[in-house]
Amino acid sequence: MHTIEPTEQTLHGYFSRDLPPVLTIQPGETVRYRTLDAKWNAYDPDARELVQSPLLASDPLAGHALCGPLAIAGARAGMVLEVEIGEVVVAPLGWNLGGGEARPHWERLGVADEPLHRVLWHLDANASTATSDKGFQVKLAPFMGVLGMPPPEPGQHTTRPPRIFGGNIDCKLLVTGSKLYLPIPVDGALFSVGDGHAVQADGEASIYAIECPVDRVDLTFRLHDDMELTTPRAETPAGWVTFGFDEDLDEAMYIALNAMLDWMTALYNISRKDALALASLVVDLHITQVVNTVQGVHALLRPGAITR
Repeated sequence: MHTIEPTEQTLHGYFSRDLPPVLTIQPGETVRYRTLDAKWNAYDPDARELVQSPLLASDPLAGHALCGPLAIAGARAGMVLEVEIGEVVVAPLGWNLGGGEARPHWERLGVADEPLHRVLWHLDANASTATSDKGFQVKLAPFMGVLGMPPPEPGQHTTRPPRIFGGNIDCKLLVTGSKLYLPIPVDGALFSVGDGHAVQADGEASIYAIECPVDRVDLTFRLHDDMELTTPRAETPAGWVTFGFDEDLDEAMYIALNAMLDWMTALYNISRKDALALASLVVDLHITQVVNTVQGVHALLRPGAITR
């Protein structure tokens, strides 16, 4: 097993095809990552608090703290990258926000008035619970918010919006045991990961999940040259998932639903009209997130929903 730690050599706050890979692996190999939280914080076990990495100061415009890029030998643009998600172990501390700045999203919800409302969460990976400094407790469901590759165009690209090549997908279903399939945009793939979430609901209503460093996440990478994808798809414990991303939420829905119909016609060897008739009964459409400039919708077909 390979390892990638958050260091000066591996951390970056943008996607770019021009970043050299920090590691090259063979298809089928596993990489164990340790990551900072989205705001470049690490957990200090001695102080029992989150401490921001000084590396953030070198790029004040940086987005999420990403680890990578990782190259996969033999990966070529046009292939599909499979990312199998293993165990995700969160650090003992995380946070989220409930308003306090003049952001349009928070203004619409009536929480833009200062001061910034920060909630600290104590995370117990063994008990699978998160307990806030306000006394509330929720169940953990950890996943990585950002899993993806750079666009094929040169230059630096923001980490904020999700793209067809992955990125800031922010889908709560991508937990341990999931397989994410992404169209590869550049030779080598140049995959990066970050933005650990201890738990998040569909929509990510406040803009922030419980943001946290991740002590360990294991990812296994495989290549497929016999698949053609125009948007990501996933096999998860909750079921089969297809994704749609667009600035318009309706368009994102159509992308996700069209992709699910494509998958169903192949899975069941049926016509598109039959797939749509079934989809209306068993495919759930969820808002993945509405806070990253590009909206996200995912279609979900649960295991055993269709028998024949």
